[in-house]
Amino acid sequence: MTGEAVTGTSATPRTRWLGLAVLSLGVSMIIVDATIVNVAIPSIIGDLGMSLVDAEWVTTVYSLVFAALLITLGRAGDAYGRKRLFLAGLVVFVVASMLAGRAGSAGLLIGARVLQGVGGAMILPATLSIVNATFRGRERAIAFGVWGSVIGGMAAVGPLLGGWLTTSHSWRWAFYINLFIGAAAFAGGLVWVMESRDDRPPGRLDIAGMLTSSIGLVGVVFGLIEGSRYGWFTPTGQFALGSWTWPLDSVSPVFFALVLGAAGLIAFVRVESGRRAAGATVLFDMALFRLESFRYGNAAATIVALGELGMIFILPLFVQAVLGYSAFRTGVLLLPLAIGAFIGGPTAAQFANRYGPRRVVTVGMGLEAVAIFTIGLLLAPDLGPWTLVPSLFVYGVGVGLASAQLTSVVLAEVPPRESGQGSGMQSTFRQIGAALGIALLGTVLAVSLRSLTDANLADRGVPADVRAGIVASVDQSGGQVLGSLRQDPANAAAVTAIEEAFAGAARRSAFTGVVFVVIGFGLSLLLPETRDLDSRSEPPGPRGEPA
Repeated sequence: MTGEAVTGTSATPRTRWLGLAVLSLGVSMIIVDATIVNVAIPSIIGDLGMSLVDAEWVTTVYSLVFAALLITLGRAGDAYGRKRLFLAGLVVFVVASMLAGRAGSAGLLIGARVLQGVGGAMILPATLSIVNATFRGRERAIAFGVWGSVIGGMAAVGPLLGGWLTTSHSWRWAFYINLFIGAAAFAGGLVWVMESRDDRPPGRLDIAGMLTSSIGLVGVVFGLIEGSRYGWFTPTGQFALGSWTWPLDSVSPVFFALVLGAAGLIAFVRVESGRRAAGATVLFDMALFRLESFRYGNAAATIVALGELGMIFILPLFVQAVLGYSAFRTGVLLLPLAIGAFIGGPTAAQFANRYGPRRVVTVGMGLEAVAIFTIGLLLAPDLGPWTLVPSLFVYGVGVGLASAQLTSVVLAEVPPRESGQGSGMQSTFRQIGAALGIALLGTVLAVSLRSLTDANLADRGVPADVRAGIVASVDQSGGQVLGSLRQDPANAAAVTAIEEAFAGAARRSAFTGVVFVVIGFGLSLLLPETRDLDSRSEPPGPRGEPA
């Protein structure tokens, strides 16, 4: 506890649990916002005239900015106060939500989502750090179970809430709802959330670490999202940002972004390692990766988020375009996932105390892999309304089990004074996984939908020029053009071809997600057994000695 000022542990149990409820409310708001727009995307596409890539950016830029700033802001919470950071983040998030609700173009909406990402990056590491510093022993296991089930369950509640708001009111209320939630969390935070911080002098800001980590994360995720639009190496489209256009004809901006991103991440590791060896303040202490629980736990957490957020992005697009579901009905379809997560999260603490956290994580990821694979097999144009319910429920239970205990495992050996760094990095990996999941599975969907639609139309003898126009419309709308095509009986053959193509593309996306979750399952087997969730050790020094 050296160097750590924690007032929460001196609070009454009632105050601690009320504080956890307030923190969970704040976390619910930012997690719901990562998925609440998914079922509203078709309405936003039609209202603002967005393309599928624009829609990917609306969902992904939030996670991208989130991931880029989590480490920096987690460290700021350590130095200047985690409660203070939490409250400031709520204010930023609420203002950004108001701007998003009033957006009149894709550019303004994406800009507001950027600001939401900043607010979210202030809130999430602060909540996790406060929980990590406030609770001990069995209470800590229960608290992390609650926190983890909120993460897993609210990700699935988002589509239901978004569907109801979009259907009953407008997609804009998917953002306006945050004004009420944020105000309640702010009022509760002032009263019940306890302040904690690292009493050590914060030192000079690690500007180099901030720049290299941000450049690395932005470059990699930008490349993955825009690869299908602008070409992976040779340009296939003109990239423009305002009045500026990409000047090179021989190299795609995507390839440049991927190289720049990889270089930024490599530079970040070198900068942080060098600063720590020199005794300077670091944005992130790389020595924490010498802790097995931290190293393998973060890797597994990335995979969990990749599979979960990627599938929640794909499914609403499929069921609304192919099955003709409304936004609200789509949210109801995903409700079993949320129910499963809310059951799995609290139950995980009981199982962890009996069997150990590692086994709980492994079982959870195994359930996820089986469920996603089953969902992929079932996706078809004639899919029945109840067909996916068992698989989605099992998927939710798996997410709840894995998410709740991964949080505990990752931070089990992290000293409380490093809570901001540890939780910031853990949250960063989750958000990287979310951004990569939407980018990778979205890219698989877009590329497959385009190629399968063209092939299916060709098999039906559609002329090349007509076929090109239909494929372009499908590509630009993310398949949502099916609604208008169905209004003319003369398009029956084309509609059938597109529906079959969409089902095939969604299956490919699901199976891609399965591959990554299976990798996460393998990583979970490498996790150390950490039954004593309150055990903490100082991270090893540069040569392995205690810091």
